[in-house]
Amino acid sequence: MARTDENRQERLDSPKGMRTRVLPTRRRSGRGDTFGRATEGIARAMGTPWFLVGLTLFCLVWMGYNTLAPKSWQFDSAAIGFTALTLVLSLQASYAAPLILLAQNRQDDRDRVQFEQDRQRAERNLADTEYLAREVVALRLAMRDMASKDFIRAEIRSLLEELDRRDADGAGFADESGSTARG
Repeated sequence: MARTDENRQERLDSPKGMRTRVLPTRRRSGRGDTFGRATEGIARAMGTPWFLVGLTLFCLVWMGYNTLAPKSWQFDSAAIGFTALTLVLSLQASYAAPLILLAQNRQDDRDRVQFEQDRQRAERNLADTEYLAREVVALRLAMRDMASKDFIRAEIRSLLEELDRRDADGAGFADESGSTARG
């Protein structure tokens, strides 16, 4: 008995999400969101012109039958304003409103998740763009440090002029045999 009390105490002291259930829950096989999907399907169907046409035809058939059928076959009197039809339509409306709200809530949840994913994607794109911009700047700076064609040509010309001056001064150059030749 003491052990059971200890378990109860631990269970009550733990956060609500960590508690074990008193009654066993039924395991759901397959999809766990069948009801939500069904409400969305119903809400989607109620928002179509075909639903309105069908509901209008249903009402017309109901009223026509209860007006034109023999009195013994009628189940809703036109004299008292088609009370049963009014109750059926009220019942349909009382179920339609919460189903539509449930479907809207589910859509809001999906939109919220999509918005968060879009925001994260935009942050990644911004970070990537900033990184690429820094890389482009680094490449431009590195290109400034590199010698251009004009700079290299000018350096080669100055070296050639210096060599020409040496040759003109009679310094000469050594050939492969080691003897000095004059130019």
